[in-house]
This record gives sequence, C-alpha cells and structure tokens, in this order.
Amino acid sequence: MAALSTRGLVSRLHHHFLSLPKQSPATPNPLASHPLTRRFFSSDSLMDGAYILHQQPTRIITATPSVMTPNSRRTGIIAVKCGMTALWDKWGARLPITILWVDDNIVSQVKTVEKEGIFALQIGCGHKKPKHLTKPEVGHFRAQGVPLKRKLKEFPVTEDALLPVGTSLGVRHFVPGQYVDVSGTSRGKGFQGGMKRWGFKGMPASHGASLSHRSIGSTGQRDAPGKVFKGKKMPGRMGGKTRTVKNVWVYKIDPARNLMWVRGQVPGAEGNFVFIKDSVYKKPDVSMLPFPTYFAAEDEDETNIGPLVADLGEVDPFMVAD
Repeated sequence: MAALSTRGLVSRLHHHFLSLPKQSPATPNPLASHPLTRRFFSSDSLMDGAYILHQQPTRIITATPSVMTPNSRRTGIIAVKCGMTALWDKWGARLPITILWVDDNIVSQVKTVEKEGIFALQIGCGHKKPKHLTKPEVGHFRAQGVPLKRKLKEFPVTEDALLPVGTSLGVRHFVPGQYVDVSGTSRGKGFQGGMKRWGFKGMPASHGASLSHRSIGSTGQRDAPGKVFKGKKMPGRMGGKTRTVKNVWVYKIDPARNLMWVRGQVPGAEGNFVFIKDSVYKKPDVSMLPFPTYFAAEDEDETNIGPLVADLGEVDPFMVAD
C-alpha cells in the first residue's frame, strides 16, 4: 500500500507540473532547483517537451601538466609480461629482471563523482578486432570514440589526476629508480597436495607410514568440536589467483619500444596482463614523477631516445669500507 500511495503522489505531481505555463528560456525556472523535482524526476525533459531540470555543467578535463601533491593519486597502466632475464649493473651486481611491455595504453573512459560517484580512469591496452568482442563492448568503445582494446582496467585516482579520453600512456609514466606495485593472475598449477601447496613436511619416509608419506596428517580433533575448522590448509586447487607484488624496483625503461625492466618476479605467465601503479608503502618522491602523466613535447621523437637507467650512485657497494 505504501508503494502504491507513493506512486500516486508522484503521478499527481507529474500532472501538476505539466499543467503549469511554459516559461521562456530567458526566464529562470524555479522548479529546476525544487527538491521535489530533483527527487522524483531524473530526466531533464518531460513527455510534452517542457524542461524542468537543467543539466549539470560538464566537467572540463585537459591534458596539461600540473603539480603533484602528497595526497595525489595517479593512474596505473597495463603491461604484458614478456619474461625474465638477468642483467649486471655498472658495479657488477647481478639483477634478476622481469621485462614488461606497455602495449598502447590509452584512457578509454573517465568516471567522475557527478555521474559515477567516484574519480577513476579506465585504461585500455592492446588491440582487438570487432568480431572478437561482444556488441556491448564494441558499443562502449564507439560511444567513447576510442579504438577497440584487448584489455580494460579501472584505476581510482584523485580529482587532480584526471585525464581526457584518448590520452596515450607510455612507460615514461614511471621513472627509473621508483618503486611500483604489480598485480596479476598467478600461474595455475591445478589440484595439488598439502606439501606442494602449503609446504607441509609430510609423514615419515620409512617406518610406520604405509602409503601415507605425503599425507597432511590429522585435520581435526575429537568429539569436541567435532568438525574441521574453516580455512584449514588442505589439498586443493593451487594458483590462478590475483596476487600483488609490492615495492618492485624499476631498473630501466625504453621509451622507443615501450619496455620496462623491473627487479624481481611479478605474478603470471609470459603473455599475461599485469597492472602497474605507484607503490603504496615506498612512495616515490612527488617532485620526480610526471603528473598526471608524461606529456611529450611537440618536437620530441621518442624513437630516438635511448634507454633510461636508474641512478645507482657513485659508491661501489663491493668496495670494502675504510
């Protein structure tokens, strides 16, 4: 009954507003700011074409460099894991390296508080044919006016870090020497036992362990509590989950090929997508980061720029201190 009465009230208000005389565009409409009209009518136009609500002013987002503050939060980028190798720095130290390829990242959608309730940027990576996408996905890209992308990822940002749709992002979004957090889907290893999955010791290898050498042992107690507690480490499916490696050091970037060398391992197999953003714990110096991203000069040719390596200092770490 309450729903029916509310529906009837809305209908009566609707007919009442329709019966009011129309005003010229130059005359301000008092109904535009009335709380009842804002509450019951989300559309700008009524059935007879009369306008009772004014549209919110469109937020203007420009691709211009600005000053980053300690509370600013930049967007991340999407990369493809190419594999691992090893390099030696100028001091002769061996570094385990993962190579990441930033494949044509662009801003495919901008989300604001006025419309979606959050400040975020949707980033697209790679290329894909229309026949390999669903119709809603193709419609989304065409509505935004951007090329068809293979992978999409949303990154929450602050208001001062918004970028217009179509802005290109490359490896120069990050600076050699800074720390980043890399997220991805770990390698799936299928159904595994307790020793491989959790590192259990297993049962005795010789006496008193007939056909149970790799068993996990007891999983519960006696009559009290009479059950196996949730979360017990047991055999099961291993891998294939989203994991984040924090504080990954950026050793080198190559703007000409959009490649990034980072120290250590990152989740996923070769060819998988990974998501890179500024580190949360080891925050980089805001004065060294391009904000909201790196904008190349008009006369700059990135194909002629050599690799940029992190500054390793002038002190040999292998020299014995005096």
